[in-house]
Amino acid sequence: MKTILIILAVILIFFGVLFIWASFGQAFNAGWFVTGLITCAVGFGLLWFANRKKVTPGQDTTNVTYQIDLPGGIKLESLKCQSCGGALSSKDIQMLAGAPVVNCPYCKSSYQLTEQPKW
Repeated sequence: MKTILIILAVILIFFGVLFIWASFGQAFNAGWFVTGLITCAVGFGLLWFANRKKVTPGQDTTNVTYQIDLPGGIKLESLKCQSCGGALSSKDIQMLAGAPVVNCPYCKSSYQLTEQPKW
C-alpha cells in the first residue's frame, strides 16, 4: 500500500508541476495554476501519509537486557563488597563499557568484577 501511495504521489506532483508551468504560457491562466497547486498539495499530502510512522502506545520503547554470566562458583546471594564487606545484590551490578562493574550502596566504592583463578 505504501508503494502505491508513493507512486501516486509522484505522478500527482509531476502533473501539478506541469500545470503550474503551463499556466505561465503566453497568457497567464489562473485556473491551471490553482489546479497545479492543488494537485501538488495532494501529492505531498500522500507522501506524508505514506511515510508517517504508525505509533501505538507502549510500542516505541526499547528494552535492552544485559545477561551477566558470573564465573565458576560465584553465587550472587553471597557476593560481598571488596571494600566494606557489605552484601550486594543484582541491582548493584551494571555493565559499563562491556565489563561488569559493582557499585556498593554502603561505601559508594566502584570496581570491576573479575574472575579469580580456581587453583
